[in-house]
Amino acid sequence: MKTITVDQLAARTGVPLIDVRERHEFAAGHVPGAVNLPMSELGDRLEELPGEAFDVICELGGRSARVVQALEARGYDATNVEGGTAEWVAQGRPVEQP
Repeated sequence: MKTITVDQLAARTGVPLIDVRERHEFAAGHVPGAVNLPMSELGDRLEELPGEAFDVICELGGRSARVVQALEARGYDATNVEGGTAEWVAQGRPVEQP
């Protein structure tokens, strides 16, 4: 499984970011530009995933790791963000709220 750190995520440009946290978690604050596809809904929304390589984030990195493993098995080019949104916030990085 491919992984990146929050620092590497912050430096990336042009790579879609999928946030697999539940809707209420996402609404409380997310990495700017992230798209919410909750893990609980992902199986029914696979057609919404990017066709190109993308990153996957959750709160701490556990859920996103499980999602990345499942998506890799289906042929997707997905990368897990270690530390997740909690690490992003802990580093004082900006978050978006709807």
